Amino acid sequence: MAKNLVIVESPTKAKTISRFLGKDFLVKSSFGHIRDLPKSDLGIDLEHDFTPRYVIPTKSKKTSNELKKAAKEAKTIYFATDEDREGEAISWHLSEILGTDPARVKRITFHEITKEAIDGAFKKPRSIDLRMVDAQQARRILDRLVGYKLSPFLWRKVARGLSAGRVQSVAVRLIVEREREVQTFVKQEYWTIEATFKTPDGNAFTAKLHAVDGHTLEKLFIASSDQAEGLVHDLKKGAFSAARVERKTIRRTPPPPYITSTLQQDGNRKLGFSAKQTMMFAQRLYEGVDVPGEGSVGLITYMRTDSVNLSEKFLTEAAEHLAQTLGNEYALPSPRRFTTKSKLAQEAHEAIRPTEARRAPDALKDVLDPDQWKLYDLVWRRAMASQMPEAELEATTVDVQSAKTKASYLLRATGSVLKFPGFLAITPEGQKDTLLPKVEENDALTLESVEPKQHFTEPPPRYSDASLVKALEEHGIGRPSTYAPTIATIQDRGYVERIEGRRLKPTEIAFLVNDLLVEHFPEIVDFQFTAKMEEDLDGIAEGEKKWVPVVREFWEPFSALLAKKEGEIIKKEIAEEPTDVVCDKCGKPMVIKTGRFGRFLACTGFPDCRNTRPLAEGGKEAAERIITEEICPECNKEKLEIVEGRYGKYLRCVNYPDCKGHKPLQKGTGVPCPKCGKGEIVEKRTRRGKNFYACNQYPNCDFALWSKPAGEKCPKCGSLIVYGAKGTLRCSSKECDYSQAAETA
Repeated sequence: MAKNLVIVESPTKAKTISRFLGKDFLVKSSFGHIRDLPKSDLGIDLEHDFTPRYVIPTKSKKTSNELKKAAKEAKTIYFATDEDREGEAISWHLSEILGTDPARVKRITFHEITKEAIDGAFKKPRSIDLRMVDAQQARRILDRLVGYKLSPFLWRKVARGLSAGRVQSVAVRLIVEREREVQTFVKQEYWTIEATFKTPDGNAFTAKLHAVDGHTLEKLFIASSDQAEGLVHDLKKGAFSAARVERKTIRRTPPPPYITSTLQQDGNRKLGFSAKQTMMFAQRLYEGVDVPGEGSVGLITYMRTDSVNLSEKFLTEAAEHLAQTLGNEYALPSPRRFTTKSKLAQEAHEAIRPTEARRAPDALKDVLDPDQWKLYDLVWRRAMASQMPEAELEATTVDVQSAKTKASYLLRATGSVLKFPGFLAITPEGQKDTLLPKVEENDALTLESVEPKQHFTEPPPRYSDASLVKALEEHGIGRPSTYAPTIATIQDRGYVERIEGRRLKPTEIAFLVNDLLVEHFPEIVDFQFTAKMEEDLDGIAEGEKKWVPVVREFWEPFSALLAKKEGEIIKKEIAEEPTDVVCDKCGKPMVIKTGRFGRFLACTGFPDCRNTRPLAEGGKEAAERIITEEICPECNKEKLEIVEGRYGKYLRCVNYPDCKGHKPLQKGTGVPCPKCGKGEIVEKRTRRGKNFYACNQYPNCDFALWSKPAGEKCPKCGSLIVYGAKGTLRCSSKECDYSQAAETA
């Protein structure tokens, strides 16, 4: 008897869905997109309405043949790919490849992989939404046109290996502009003044100088130590009393459940995950994880969403679970519903939430790997907290007034006490009380001490994954499915490196390419233009626009501009900068050139003289070549020199570029390897530029740490002590909880 064929994108999803279907169903995976534009050429017919030429990659041909065979034997074919534009496009491509009778093909969608959701989807099959397919196709074609036309232009005018993208170039612009703000920032000194007072009962509290002669102080009002000391001197002469004591109840409302952008932001801020990592872990939780006694279980709803809506079923389950586990006072009498800000989000879709409210994170601690568990814990707590009462705090403000001083001073102390935790009962950050002693209005207060504190203004912070996702969202650039790939792409292509763990810093080549695009192709990196393009794509998905006119509207002025700039821009003017440096090999002048990995000095006698020199930070000539005694592993003849690269210093053959030999420059820590006893722990970098520490005897010894070793052993378990956050020292063993504050000199 012929079976029904169900096709999904991934084998994990197929395994989970199979649990809910009987013997009459065969569930197969397409392993993602089974058809795409060719890699070797543009694949778009520019003369005939941008008709795309799709090909089946070699890696997908076996899967394609297997699906064709299964489809021939199937009674009905159900496409169960994700309910977004990418998922809809995968279903359409499958239908085109399989070439089956449309009457035998049905499209089903669901937001969570549970029995109830799967059963409901089979009861409401539909046809493939060609509007969503057109929107995905338009995005793919636009991205291909920019990538395949603008990138070769950069190769010809700047350096080979560079790339430009419709969304990635806008992201790079944001990062470059922030870096320029950091570089041009001039710090300013300012002071604050804090005083400690005693109440009539003898209890102490601290207040900050808030106003002078009735004028609230601006941040930079006290600009010098002399000014601060003058105020302190005057305050010490004063008598003080409590002029105003205000107590009021403050209510804090829980935030809405996660959508894609907010999950990526908190994944980065709270867990240290990149946007790409957050989505990878979320996808696994959505598609299914093996739970003992249950098989493969989908633990969260679909992770690409703009909607903060929650299903009625979940709202009921959440209220019941909260009442049973925490008490009735922690469950709302009626559900709290949030309004979705995005005009484009579909309320039929849901926020990211656990598939079952009763499945608390602690029950999965031994089931999920640590990173998956942390993300599930975040999703579960956020969704449950959204259905809990507000937190109630009593906030107290005490204004202290001076007397017998030259000027009139008002100092302010604030405190808060949690009266009812509400949703804070299940959130990790909770609420810290800042207690003030009992003070009544007109109480005389004794000045115990007054102290000036010096501060300096700080530059704007560099973007992290969290703040960049937020900025892209605020500018209307990209959609839930594009944030993480965009950040990963600009790293992979060498435009951005990570520093200080999470911060994104542009490379030299990012500045050069961004400035070229801003000057010559302003629309490509224009925030409003890119946001409008996203709106046009949304219009296609909604059936309000046709995809061919949208693509043509972009392509015609872009291609004309590209042709114009081809003749106007001279490579030498962009990629070469004269210097006073003389080549130490042939005596000819050297120029600053730009390569894929940044700028360097090159002899103008090329190709007769191929001498190159590294540049120090800031574009200046390195003081002198530092040539080591190490022999190049590539040519086995020349020595290696220390040069500055995209991710810091490394060793490179002195005969570069004729010889491309190189190796990492290992920075020792002086800590012997605890595993092999022979090697030393040295500082290394991953391909993405992230620091880690490992034995220098690799591959014979694979000992490695993410944190820098302190050179001591844990007194509790004997493992290495490493430097932790905020100046702490902790044990490197995950099984040991030993930690201590680091000593300061």
